[in-house]
Amino acid sequence: MGKKDQQIVIDKFFAITRLTRVSYQVFARKYRPRTFADVLGQDHVISTLRNSIERDRLAHAWLFVGPRGTGKTTTARILAKALNCPGGPSIDFDPDDPVCLEIGNGTSLDVIEIDGASNNSVDNVRDIRENVQFTPTQGKFKIYYIDEVHMLTSAAFNALLKTLEEPPEHVKFIFATTEPNKILPTIISRCQRFDLRPIPTETIAKHLQYISTQEGVQLDDPAAWAIAKGADGGMRDAQSMLDQLVAFCGESITEQNVLEIFGFTSRETVASLTSSILTKDSPKALDLIHQQAESGKELSQLLGELIGCLRALLVTRLDPNAGNEGFAAEIWDPLVAASEGIQTDRILNLIDVLADSEGRMKWASNKRLHFEIGIIKAIQSLNDARISDVIKALAGAGSLSDLQTTSETPPSTPTPPASASPAAPPAPPAPAPVSPNPSSSPTSPPPQAPEAEPPSANETNEPQAKAQAKRSLDALIDAAPEATAEPAPELNAPPQAAEQSSAEPAGEEEASPATDDSFYQDPLIQEALKVFEGTIQQP
Repeated sequence: MGKKDQQIVIDKFFAITRLTRVSYQVFARKYRPRTFADVLGQDHVISTLRNSIERDRLAHAWLFVGPRGTGKTTTARILAKALNCPGGPSIDFDPDDPVCLEIGNGTSLDVIEIDGASNNSVDNVRDIRENVQFTPTQGKFKIYYIDEVHMLTSAAFNALLKTLEEPPEHVKFIFATTEPNKILPTIISRCQRFDLRPIPTETIAKHLQYISTQEGVQLDDPAAWAIAKGADGGMRDAQSMLDQLVAFCGESITEQNVLEIFGFTSRETVASLTSSILTKDSPKALDLIHQQAESGKELSQLLGELIGCLRALLVTRLDPNAGNEGFAAEIWDPLVAASEGIQTDRILNLIDVLADSEGRMKWASNKRLHFEIGIIKAIQSLNDARISDVIKALAGAGSLSDLQTTSETPPSTPTPPASASPAAPPAPPAPAPVSPNPSSSPTSPPPQAPEAEPPSANETNEPQAKAQAKRSLDALIDAAPEATAEPAPELNAPPQAAEQSSAEPAGEEEASPATDDSFYQDPLIQEALKVFEGTIQQP
């Protein structure tokens, strides 16, 4: 081969290389939806737009609101294709038609795309007002698409008001924004607003598997779920992450590759941390946090995963058919079993405590400190006595034996005979009540105190249950607000004291004012007296 032929081969090689480099498209552009049917996760928006086109009920302005990567620009371009396609407006357009291709590439003369961040002045809006008078060149409408419209100044918004309210018949406006709160209400009221939601994690994972199949890449299911979870509802972010993984890993991508590149936390780590909290194993939970921090993992992301796992456990308890947040069955089933012994309100309290820690971590320089404090508080909250527990215990207790939650004597152990039980202390003699009638005979004998009944076989462990009920009642009294400014009633006082205070002779001193006994008739107070075998003594 001569030098001339060699040079020709070299030129062809570099030409092919340049062509390959130019023709390559990232996944976010290559797999961008081209028709209404291709849009994923936004059925409520697509159905409304399709129906409005089919029924010829087209608005003159649309506003698309949603987080990044949810399809605002893509939906706007598809809507523009449906409006300006040959024979349109039509929902059944050909995406390969030259007019639709120009709109999809952003080169159409009838669809003007404007960046609101760099064209936000009054002069830019004035140019739009002057150009709307010109008719479209090919399609039926002249469409102005303004991305990030919230970046326009207040003066620019006000300059656009009149044109936006009464545009020419051949003009349509499409706006997109991630912050609708920054748009003037007068602008929003002139548009049809569509809120695009974050795309579900499962939908993103399935679409990533579809892209991998088309590209000849082996993507594990846990890896697809990890990417979708990290994308946080944004399809574009997930596609960009997959593109980066293909460049790093080649034709096979595992979950470990995803965790190494993006610093995500594995499902096993989240499950282990959740199990440590449910089993009240503080050292193990703190050790896991230490390991994740030393390996450079993002602790805020780990805390978010932990809250999501607890939420999934709560939803599973209410709906057994709910999803399991991408956990494998061998990991998820032990978590569900560990949470069965914890009440629903306890799990809710765990989520509240961790959510407070997440809010503090957002602005804290030492995120690990707040994370560890939140974990310790969450574990301690599982042992706290709640008012609802005390009320349930008192409301359902008929006697001290009903409140016995822990007993050292197993149920199968035969009860000892009554003679072996400790004798109950005799009741103190009750003082003679003062007769309310002064003419009554002072020699009438006082009523005898009732004899103490012998303790039953179920009351052998009453001291332990009584102490537990006393602690529950103390917690209830400390948590309850003071009803009145009067001193609290004393327990374990004979009932005759109340009658004596109201029956003092008028000659010795003035009678005390009558006391309303409705407070002492409260069911909770009566139940407490019954549980503790006490009486009420007036102050």
